[in-house]
Amino acid sequence: MNVAALVSGGVDSSVVVYKLKEQGITPTVFYIMIGMDDSECPKEEDIEITSFVAKKYGCKMEIVNLQKEYFDSVVKYTVDTVAAGLTPNPDIMCNRLIKFGAFNDKWGKDFDIIATGHYCNVWQREDGKKFLATAKDPVKDQTDFLARITYSQLEKTIFPIGHLDKSEVRQIAIDEKLPSAKRKDSQGICFLGKINYNDFIRRYLGEREGDIIELETGKKLGKHKGFWFHTIGQRKGLGLSGGPWFVVKKDIPNNILYVSQGYDPITQYGTETDLKGMHFITEDVFGDFEGEKEIRLKIRHTPDFTKGWISKNEDTYHVRFDTKLQGVAQGQYCVIYDTDCRLCYGSGMII
Repeated sequence: MNVAALVSGGVDSSVVVYKLKEQGITPTVFYIMIGMDDSECPKEEDIEITSFVAKKYGCKMEIVNLQKEYFDSVVKYTVDTVAAGLTPNPDIMCNRLIKFGAFNDKWGKDFDIIATGHYCNVWQREDGKKFLATAKDPVKDQTDFLARITYSQLEKTIFPIGHLDKSEVRQIAIDEKLPSAKRKDSQGICFLGKINYNDFIRRYLGEREGDIIELETGKKLGKHKGFWFHTIGQRKGLGLSGGPWFVVKKDIPNNILYVSQGYDPITQYGTETDLKGMHFITEDVFGDFEGEKEIRLKIRHTPDFTKGWISKNEDTYHVRFDTKLQGVAQGQYCVIYDTDCRLCYGSGMII
């Protein structure tokens, strides 16, 4: 079997190579360069660790550059989404367009299987159809980040650590004396490196002063430097006294932020949302139906699932939550699961 392993220098992808070797598979190790030129990413340390892992297990290693593809797709998507007043999810787009997309188009096409360090699993139905399935470790589960990949991408991918807890992965790395054993997990948007997010947005969208207004009273509380620096549910960075204050609404044409006061204002919660661009990874599991279907869902990266119901109106899906959810932000993705919280069916954009 001809296998490509995507290795970033982190502990998870490093252990992927070990798990493959344990099965008698010697993969070709690929390190993907996707960082912006001035982001200090890729880091020399990442490449050094990846090289160490490849050499330790007798694997050929290639460093591949997808910086242009990343900028043209994921970075552009992020900027365009923010400029429209929506909340982007670069990680979801990176997986579909880069790690499972552009990489496969240029290099992965020559391999039978692509292995990644995502905390996910694959479940196969009796008829042979494959479904993206949740990981053993609910805290590390990453199915929500893969909820826009295609079926052809899923068919070709394996997740060698999806059946392990993070603590087990760490222990393997320690036992194998891998240099990534005690590295901290990466945080934030991968292409930014050490660049501040607001500085990145400012570079492309600049600043434009606007009013901050209390939603309930219409009282003007202060100024902001552009709605694109703020997202629904945001608390920090508003510069207002007498808080806490939460961003609960945006007036995009007039560049106005509406806020509500208190630690738990009712205005920052939602009980339902419409979804557009609904994407099913394997198949439309609902088909044509009337009324509502019970589901489980996530609107952000969290180990917790929310009970809900989905209904369909032509090309738009409507999702109703069993409980009020904080910070339901337009542009983010609502990820749909089965009622057992086991299979990830796909996702739709919150509108």
